[in-house]
Amino acid sequence: MEPIRYISTNRDLPGGHRVAVSFAEALQRGLAPDGGLYMPDRLPRWSPTELERLRGAPYAGVAEFVLRPFVSESIPPDVLRRICEESYDFEVPLEPLDDGVWILRLDRGPTASFKDFAARWMARALQYLSRGERHTVLVATSGDTGSAVGEAFRGLEGFRVFLLYPANEVSPVQKFQLDHIGENVTALAVRGTFDQCQALVKEAFLDPKLAPLHLTSANSINIGRILPQAVYYVYAWLQIARDAGPVTFAVPSGNFGNSFGGELARRMGLPVARLILAVNANDEFPTFLRTGTYRPLVPSRACLSNAMNVGNPSNLARYFDWYGGILTREGEVKRAPDLEAMRRQLDSVSVDDAATCERIRRTWQERRVLLEPHGAVGVEAFYRLGAGPRPAVCLETAHPAKFPEVIESVLGFSPTPPPSFERWAQRPPAVEPMDADYSALVKRLMRDA
Repeated sequence: MEPIRYISTNRDLPGGHRVAVSFAEALQRGLAPDGGLYMPDRLPRWSPTELERLRGAPYAGVAEFVLRPFVSESIPPDVLRRICEESYDFEVPLEPLDDGVWILRLDRGPTASFKDFAARWMARALQYLSRGERHTVLVATSGDTGSAVGEAFRGLEGFRVFLLYPANEVSPVQKFQLDHIGENVTALAVRGTFDQCQALVKEAFLDPKLAPLHLTSANSINIGRILPQAVYYVYAWLQIARDAGPVTFAVPSGNFGNSFGGELARRMGLPVARLILAVNANDEFPTFLRTGTYRPLVPSRACLSNAMNVGNPSNLARYFDWYGGILTREGEVKRAPDLEAMRRQLDSVSVDDAATCERIRRTWQERRVLLEPHGAVGVEAFYRLGAGPRPAVCLETAHPAKFPEVIESVLGFSPTPPPSFERWAQRPPAVEPMDADYSALVKRLMRDA
């Protein structure tokens, strides 16, 4: 069978890049030469029998099964097995919430965020594929991505890592994590919004002057971040769908990479009843589903669920592609997707800060389940849609201890930090302030290159 190759979401635009590339090239490039996002040119299909054979497999084993066909051309089976086992050495529990409803706790990794799942796998895959070549990893983060990527690459020889984050839009705990990674990782505290950080990163990838730096991105624009996020949908389904029936997933959504992992799994044969893309007050996508008109929010709206403060989700271009449309990185619709098909498969609900806090309070008082703001948005979105169909899984994307101020204000106590938090307190800061200016970014990247 021919290996899966990767193509640009902009391939049908004038000047679009139509060449299909290997996983190794897509991973190391980050963006396609035309500014599009890489997509697999075809998908494997799982039979019910294949899925049933996975029951009882450890998380690393499920990851190996899901990822093998996507990387077969670039990563040998024994190396893939080792990468998965090294990446997933922590638990992935499901916590009961309601009758037929579970919380998938994706907060048990080294930075207490779901971003650990993709960042750890991607870092190890890139290290294997780089063959000693020096790379500069450039990341825009609205919160948890940066610390997860920084921790995944920390100390890896041949990699310089720069984490751009909006200085005034991350929580104090997130800022502390970002600023205290160190070694080969530098945090850049940008005086601006996440969307500005993201625009700076995208511009750098299209700048031929920076080609000698061998830039790669660990943002969810990179296919190496998307593919591993399909795994936990399969793993969760295996734990709860005893009759092999469909499951509803409610996904806190910012840049839409997390939910796209669910779309990927669904298209490969995972029985998914509904995929709910839960957003905060940045409601550009539910507005689009309702009206058919897409308008990015500029600037994005600041909310308690700060990692979701995204006014123009990068991975929406991937959704458009699979539903027959084209969306540019600036948020311009070049070809409309099949909106009715989107509506049949996807729901999207906007949840404001007041409703987020009320969901945290109710869930704790009624169920003694502790949510943080992002997970609360997902749970609230599920119940707003009539609490069905079930069984259902709501993704909890970060540890509540990353948002102690919010939990304290709503519930009157601070969550107990996980043991992984102790390491940051023992490190010196490695952070530099920066204006939201492209020339300033270039100057910093070229220093010590």
